[in-house]
Amino acid sequence: MKPGTKYINLLLAFLLAACVARFWLVPLSTSFWVDEMVTAFVVHYGPSHPSLSVAPQVTETIYYALPQAAERLFGFSEIAYRVPSVICMAISLFLISRLAARLIHPNAGWFVAFACLSLRGFNYEAADARPYGLGTAVFAASLLFLIRWMDKDRWLDGLLFAGLGSVVWRVHLIYWPFYAIFVAYGLWRLAARQTPVSWVRAGVIFALIGLALIPVALHALALDREALAHVIVPLPKLRDLRNSYHFNLVLICGWGAWLLGSLLRWPRDKSAWRSAPALLLSLGWWLWHPLALFVYSWLTRNSVFVPRYLSLELPGTALAAALAAAAFVPAHAWKPLAAVFGAGVLLYVGNWKTPHPRHDNSNWKDAARRIESLHLPPETPIIFPSVFIEAKPPVWKPDYPLPGFLYCHLLVYPIGGKPYLFPFERSAEADVYAAELAAHTLPAAGRFLIYGGDRNVWTWQRWFANRPELAGWRSSRLGPFGDVEVAIFENIDTNFALASTHH
Repeated sequence: MKPGTKYINLLLAFLLAACVARFWLVPLSTSFWVDEMVTAFVVHYGPSHPSLSVAPQVTETIYYALPQAAERLFGFSEIAYRVPSVICMAISLFLISRLAARLIHPNAGWFVAFACLSLRGFNYEAADARPYGLGTAVFAASLLFLIRWMDKDRWLDGLLFAGLGSVVWRVHLIYWPFYAIFVAYGLWRLAARQTPVSWVRAGVIFALIGLALIPVALHALALDREALAHVIVPLPKLRDLRNSYHFNLVLICGWGAWLLGSLLRWPRDKSAWRSAPALLLSLGWWLWHPLALFVYSWLTRNSVFVPRYLSLELPGTALAAALAAAAFVPAHAWKPLAAVFGAGVLLYVGNWKTPHPRHDNSNWKDAARRIESLHLPPETPIIFPSVFIEAKPPVWKPDYPLPGFLYCHLLVYPIGGKPYLFPFERSAEADVYAAELAAHTLPAAGRFLIYGGDRNVWTWQRWFANRPELAGWRSSRLGPFGDVEVAIFENIDTNFALASTHH
């Protein structure tokens, strides 16, 4: 070991640990967001609960076994549910570093690890009780065993690739485009005769994956027929596609390496750029998935261009950033450069303006605590607009049975009071129901709350504020709690007013 190598390794390990602690561990105890509360609902009530039939895609993942096991070991909490994702993303970070060492340079692993940590979307999935961390780990492992198999033609590597490859789509149905990367890389190596694997053996392994995926494909096609009912985002624009690629990271790494190389007169090494398979795999991982989801969204009018669906592309962005720097960074400079990069990532991404950054902008936890602090009588009406687009007639109805998927946040953060369930959006049926409440139930109570997503709360707050039955009532808000809000209505002519609720 060269003098100084020990110290640079210790520094890199310290920076990595500091980034993981700040980006992944600190937010673990903060509020669940909506989809994480769906995870809790599925774990507690099972994927066959009748209310989940309105959104069958929700249960199409093997992921739920992880939080279920975590709850058995550690009990129910935000931390317990998120620990599996932390472990999966830690494994992912190791595997991605090993891929960088194989594809770009043996010393590039640390650099790529910090490039991953510079992406907020990557860190978000590490503290998220959803399938995306597991998907990243499984796909990275699949690629590593694919490369090992193509390099050495060992049956064990091929079978491990086949096994892991057949799992990727079972983690999340949105991961179908990644199979094109497997096929393209394998075909390139075979056609260029850059592998000892024969066409026959390759055919056997890929046939095994194809056979294993037939049930998943049939189920996915069946679900796709009703996909338009679950669209939550508008069709993407070209700027959305451009932004998904995080070109700034790639440009900063490439331009920064060129500038340092020019100032320090580093010898240039373009060996990574001469490896066509490495280029294909790195750039394919980076560019293909967003493009595939963009085209699919426009062809089907079923927009799936959602940031969390694109999270599996982010390690490819990190590899592309390292690839952009590779032509200008000599072997001895990779680790010192990674240390500087890591320090910059820790300072820039760490959100040091707050001692305890939240995992998500949806702060249901603090909103529930604030409502609990009011010590409401159990008969106090609380209006709950659903946070799910599926909550509309005829699925939604005023007597929708609880517990149910459409109001799963009531399971995780219960607040008391008497629930009155509203749909995701206003409708003729919802207006009739609201008018009935305004005419009889709410005036008799003297006080009521509206609790849910901020836009839904604002909509119904304005609606009830304009009702003649509630003339003379005062309304205020307890939040904001990120994109969650609580509105409170009080009859100022009674003794129900709570001075502590007004700001």
